[in-house]
Amino acid sequence: MPGKRPAVLLITADQLRRDALGCYGGRAVATPHLDRLAGEGTVFDRAYTASPTCLPSRSSLLTGRYPRNHGAYSNFRDVAWLSPELPNLYRAFGEAGYEVGHVGKCHFAPVPYGNTRPDATLPYDDFFEHYRKLGIDHLALQDGKHVSVWFRDDFSAELEAAGYLDAYRKAMWDQEARKVFTFPGPAEWHPDAWVGRKAVELITSRATGDGPLFAWVSFSGPHFPFDPPAEYLERVDEAELGEPRIDPEEWTDPARLHYRSFHGPSKGRVEGGGDRHNEPEYWRRLRKHYAANVALIDDQVGAVVAAAKERYGDDLVVAFTCDHGEMLGNHGFWGKLRCYYDDVLRVPLIVRRPGGVGAGERSDRLTSLVDVYPTLRAAAGLAPDAGCDGRHVDETGHAHVFAEGEGFTTVTDGRHKLATARAEGMTHTELHDTASDPGEVHNLAGLPEAAAVQRDLQAATLDALLRTTLP
Repeated sequence: MPGKRPAVLLITADQLRRDALGCYGGRAVATPHLDRLAGEGTVFDRAYTASPTCLPSRSSLLTGRYPRNHGAYSNFRDVAWLSPELPNLYRAFGEAGYEVGHVGKCHFAPVPYGNTRPDATLPYDDFFEHYRKLGIDHLALQDGKHVSVWFRDDFSAELEAAGYLDAYRKAMWDQEARKVFTFPGPAEWHPDAWVGRKAVELITSRATGDGPLFAWVSFSGPHFPFDPPAEYLERVDEAELGEPRIDPEEWTDPARLHYRSFHGPSKGRVEGGGDRHNEPEYWRRLRKHYAANVALIDDQVGAVVAAAKERYGDDLVVAFTCDHGEMLGNHGFWGKLRCYYDDVLRVPLIVRRPGGVGAGERSDRLTSLVDVYPTLRAAAGLAPDAGCDGRHVDETGHAHVFAEGEGFTTVTDGRHKLATARAEGMTHTELHDTASDPGEVHNLAGLPEAAAVQRDLQAATLDALLRTTLP
């Protein structure tokens, strides 16, 4: 009914390239539902993630703070659990009288990767307890494709009962598949289909009562493994997949951050590092499976938004984005760890609001995913959080935005990008002009002609640290 506080949906995909969507120029697969959402809302063309890594980025979405300020800066260090004491979207909406739901991937705590076994799916109780402490009322957990075969979340429990968990676990551990395979079960049991189904159930059930709903619907695809149901491969236009951009001249300088990632082994810098010998057929297959995964997510987003409109009418706010992008073969890699490239850092962001506010508009304001938190709070009439790093997306864009993680930081003014990273006892510095060098091949760091730009970006980073981490 008009005048009621709107229902608010935050919908995310994991490791989604912006150019995989039709509204951002994608042509390999149709994304009609997300394109329709883009037509109903504002599309942000210069949105950047706060981290190229899942856990830090998701924590920034939830808190509106950069990793340096929320502390959950690593996928791997056990100290990087997101604190329930920090203000976050779940708690803010819950305290305002909203029912609070989360369906799909959380990943607000480092997964114990070293405990995983190929023959078992292990208990996960500590993670359920931690996630609920963040303020979630209704939790349907599918905490990532790998996690759901390593540890028993809600999805893996149901998948086992349906008889498909063992086959999925075997496919996941199959080293010969090299992260590319078709889902070994019916399409409706794919993790992303399960998340879509559970989200629709949350929206349509009486569990949410008559009050407003805030829900984060979090798809774990198209993050690797690239595992679409077989029928979705038929939707891909292979002529539009393109070829990876790989310039061998980029990898002649051992001082480059990803020199070892390219020549292998990557030593944890990029998941798909050391893949310089991958044949063209492998990259084509990987890209096709990735695009098919995107088509599946588009279908599910369509179902979720349709259910929300059916229940809430126009009293509905939807923000769609992802945690970060995916290399998809460019520079010779798949994955995203410590990647400063626009393939990973520049992300889709669509915001749909009641009353057609901003419908059909495109914004070139320099935007960060830390801006989602204050924007969604404002959409529901909640008081601002003065401690967050973000600002409402309708305000003037940022002069600089940052992406951070373990031993890694980047800053960009929307054109020039400076990355600094520590790896194996070395500090690497990379500077790129994305206007003259959109492929980000040529490192300008240390060159006299780029000295002023490098100095300004370094000064912006220091200023941010002094204003936030060291006020």
